[in-house]
Amino acid sequence: MQSRVTKDRGARAARTIVAVAVSTLVLGATAACTAESTGSSSSGGTPITVETGDAPNQDVIPLYTDQDAAIEAAVKNLPGHVEEALDRTGVPGAQVAVVSGGETVYQGSFGVRDVTTEEKVDDDTLFMIASLSKPVSGTVVAKAITEDPDLSWSTPVKDLMPDFTMGDPYVTDNAQIGDYFTHRTGIPTGGGDDLEDVGFDRDYILAHLNQIPLAPFRITYQYSNFGLTTGAEAVAVSRGATWEQTAEELLFEPLGMDSTTSSHADFLAADNRAVQHARLGDKDFQPEFDRDPDAEAPAGGIASTAGDLAKWMNLVLADGELDGEAFIDPATMTQAFSAQIVSSHNQTLDQRPGHYGFGVNVGSGAGGRVVLSHSGGFGLGTATAASMVPDLDLGIVVLTNGAPIGAPEAVAQEFLDDVLYGAQTRDWVELTGGYFEHFNAPAGDLVGEEAPTDAAASGPASDYVGTYESPYFGTLTITEEGGSLQGAMGPEGDYTFAIEPWDGDTMAFAPTGENALPGSLSSAVFARGGAGVSGVTLTYFNQYPQVEEPSGLGVFTRVG
Repeated sequence: MQSRVTKDRGARAARTIVAVAVSTLVLGATAACTAESTGSSSSGGTPITVETGDAPNQDVIPLYTDQDAAIEAAVKNLPGHVEEALDRTGVPGAQVAVVSGGETVYQGSFGVRDVTTEEKVDDDTLFMIASLSKPVSGTVVAKAITEDPDLSWSTPVKDLMPDFTMGDPYVTDNAQIGDYFTHRTGIPTGGGDDLEDVGFDRDYILAHLNQIPLAPFRITYQYSNFGLTTGAEAVAVSRGATWEQTAEELLFEPLGMDSTTSSHADFLAADNRAVQHARLGDKDFQPEFDRDPDAEAPAGGIASTAGDLAKWMNLVLADGELDGEAFIDPATMTQAFSAQIVSSHNQTLDQRPGHYGFGVNVGSGAGGRVVLSHSGGFGLGTATAASMVPDLDLGIVVLTNGAPIGAPEAVAQEFLDDVLYGAQTRDWVELTGGYFEHFNAPAGDLVGEEAPTDAAASGPASDYVGTYESPYFGTLTITEEGGSLQGAMGPEGDYTFAIEPWDGDTMAFAPTGENALPGSLSSAVFARGGAGVSGVTLTYFNQYPQVEEPSGLGVFTRVG
């Protein structure tokens, strides 16, 4: 293995190591750059060693040993970390790759790709990578911008898709590709995901984003799969191609990512694929569902291998160079992987905030090094993570075939702890498991509730049977089968659910899908007018997780 300094990849310069007294450090990095003493400080404190970069904001605390030795030791520990994480969480299988100095220095495969067949994961097993697709798609766009001088992160989407509209005319006219990629258009978290769960395709969903009430433009961060998909789709339209063609032509094919695809049909056609496993109980993962993310392919629909993603990480870490030649403009690449908006505000003054770039998390470790990262997760059975440390020319990707419970994030962070500090800073499996516990929770306002013991009787089934319309969800058909009410939604009416008595005209139904895992339960509140039942509100579809006020999207009006 070779360090960045040895290989001299990219524009980042070698660092100079100096020792700085503790009392000097608090004055700022500028003083650190000029310090020369390596002995005791005048205040009697022990000097702290600092690696200085070309600019003060590149200064970092050095590794505990030399870089090659630190990475070699961390790679040696890595299989044990993976095996322990799988054992403690019950996640069935994993695939891991590490890059350093422009090369893949480790690949490993663990566990099984399907608990029912017990077929083993190997280095060629194809995994769904969920939202790890986002930084990969950001790289595709960076390449498209490199090729087209009229395209940039600042290009308004309206210029590329004139018929596309949002819920606010100002946002429609001014939102740029970069706004959609950095989740700052105001589309609330989950906006469009509900339509995907019901079965609508990308075209329908993008055409109905204009129904969604927006948060303030450019000053609020709202993680949005279909916001990012909008930005990606605009880039594809600018090329006269589909997004799937764009990703293949601009990135997958040139990098030799031969196993990577944005098509769920291609994933299902692969003999050697990691089946999705939902978490049904503690350490109980089962292949109960198939999550088809084609509608949001740029944001979550890529399937790949750790080996293929290692090629992508090496491209990023090389500032867009491929095989020693310029492939993506380094300025465009840097812009994509730089902080654009605060994604998580610090709750106390001593906390570091989190930032987001054009499809990637931008943070820093305890020693000051920039860390680029992203996780991916489907509640129906996929969890992934990747982390890159640019100044070390180092990256790790972890793919798993179990619902999000923090396993890939724990492994990635354990590896970075080993490299950066030579020891573990905390129990990452336990910590990340807590972060991701809510991903496995059922949804709906009636979860954990019992019907009132003094509940009023519902009306006769004929009161509720009929057709209802929503400008956002389209048609809801309620029928009676064997004395029970049934609801049907979606483009072909394939999203069906039973409607059960609860309390008078308030009934209960169990939503299903990626965002409504087993155990979900919500209310269907029927409204009466002068001529009987005039509409129904499906509460689960009328509320976004991070928005206090009802969206109004789940209100259906009776027609006919």
